[in-house]
Amino acid sequence: MNARPIAAGLVAVAVLGCSAARGAPAEPSTSVLAGSPSASHPATASAAAADLTIYGAASLAGVLDAAQAAYAAANPGSKLTISTDSSAALETQIEQGAPADVFLAADTTNPQKLVESGLAAGDAVDFAGNELAIIVPKGDPGAISTPADLARTGVKVVAASDQVPIAKYARELVRNLAKVSGYPADFEARYAQNVASKEDNVKAVVAKVALGEGDAGIVYVTDAKASTDVDTVPIPDGANVRATYAGVVVKGSPHVDAAKAFLAWLTSPDGEAILQRSGFLPPPS
Repeated sequence: MNARPIAAGLVAVAVLGCSAARGAPAEPSTSVLAGSPSASHPATASAAAADLTIYGAASLAGVLDAAQAAYAAANPGSKLTISTDSSAALETQIEQGAPADVFLAADTTNPQKLVESGLAAGDAVDFAGNELAIIVPKGDPGAISTPADLARTGVKVVAASDQVPIAKYARELVRNLAKVSGYPADFEARYAQNVASKEDNVKAVVAKVALGEGDAGIVYVTDAKASTDVDTVPIPDGANVRATYAGVVVKGSPHVDAAKAFLAWLTSPDGEAILQRSGFLPPPS
């Protein structure tokens, strides 16, 4: 898959592997504005001009690069470090004391876990929406012409690990497809039998399908649009699933006010415009 364009002034300092060991969250991929320090949270003089570490869902990687540059331009002196992985892995890392200031998840469940465990400085805030796409390698070598083909014998489906939000949304989509007229009665079971691998996050699903290591996968619309190495299969009207993204300020942050300012900016017209340019939907009203 073609690499994402890197926003001006960004330096990639770590890249998430597609197959981290199960049971132990992989180190998130990280990008920082040039000249920014590591995630050591040095003291700052104001809420806006702070060094913040943002933990974001893997599907947010591209849009957070754009948001990073825009926020720094709007708040001189601020520096953002963006680390991405599956929402479940990041939530676990925060529970274990990882130095995040803001957590942006591809669901509402993982931020709410931090709220309920007393690890959040305030309530979770919905900031974006998304829908799902069925992707196939460019040229569709597996001949997946409709979603019904995902249950065909011999098809290899690349999925995400059960705890990753996209896996929950994909299961809901499959349940919806099973109710579509003309689909086999055992569509869900046959789809499950065709799952050939379970990846650590949605970016890994896209990468594996793009390389032709599977015939199809279910990802977010934004991830499908960001890749030039996959095609999509139309989903029947009424069957798609709406994903809600939520963010929360981490209580242990030494920059709670600055973290709240960033989250407020992300939900402002400026932040929403960046999200929507990358294909994200507005949050539910």
